[in-house]
Amino acid sequence: MKGLVCLLLLLETFVCVVQHQVDGGLNENEISQQLRSEDARQNPPQTDTLRDAASTDSQQNYHLFFTDIHAALRELTATVTEQKGNIRELTAKVTEQKANNRELTANIRELTATVTEQKTNIRELTATVTEQKTNIRALETQLREEMNKKNDVILEELNKINDDREIAFSAGLMQSGSGDIGPFTTEITLTYRNVFTNIGNAYNPITGVFTAPLKGAYMFRVSVFGHGGTPATAAIYKNGERTVIAHDVQAQDRLNSSNGVVLILGIGDVVYVRLWSGNWIYDNENNFNTFSGFLLFPLRDQELCRM
Repeated sequence: MKGLVCLLLLLETFVCVVQHQVDGGLNENEISQQLRSEDARQNPPQTDTLRDAASTDSQQNYHLFFTDIHAALRELTATVTEQKGNIRELTAKVTEQKANNRELTANIRELTATVTEQKTNIRELTATVTEQKTNIRALETQLREEMNKKNDVILEELNKINDDREIAFSAGLMQSGSGDIGPFTTEITLTYRNVFTNIGNAYNPITGVFTAPLKGAYMFRVSVFGHGGTPATAAIYKNGERTVIAHDVQAQDRLNSSNGVVLILGIGDVVYVRLWSGNWIYDNENNFNTFSGFLLFPLRDQELCRM
């Protein structure tokens, strides 16, 4: 029981010493006086011998306890010092983290503003693209309309060109009756008045002259018929230049001959048939004497120049 009481006293004294150390500290006399007071209160007066023994034990216990107290205080002080260092380090980290958080918050705000701006730009770009699509569709419609108009014009021109390319004629010498033509003292141009075909109206039955309306290659043919005893000779002329002749001569009976030629003509070139002087031909409703021609194909200017 006494040991338990002493232990409680020691604990109470330790608490008091720690409290005084915190508040400013106690000196050794005060601690000794406090210990004696507690000892006297717990133990009744004894004899001098017992009192001296108790005093010696108390002093020894005091020194041991005081030594333990100082050691505990030093350890506690070191721990507190270490904790203060840790707290300062932690405070510095917290301060740094707060700065990082503020910087991160600023970056987030800046990023949010950038994203908002980009969204606005995207909306504007989307509106622009939509407008451009509308413009493109309108332009495509306009181009289709213009192309259709141009195609119509081109088709019309092609039809016109095709109409111009449809050139052909064929005519007989006499429209009615029968009889001889010639002989004459000079060459004459024969007028084939019985027109069978005159597509393009390039042949003139009054003059007997074909006038080329288009640059190209043309085919011409002439046939002659007569009676024996006088030659039957006719020639195809181009611009006053003789090209080919159809000729036959016999002492008696019938005369019959024909010839043809392909000529390269420019616009306005003329082709016709002339009966030679001293020759004569015969014709009736059977159309023995004919003059025909037609366009084979048109030519470009450079092709005409190479001819």
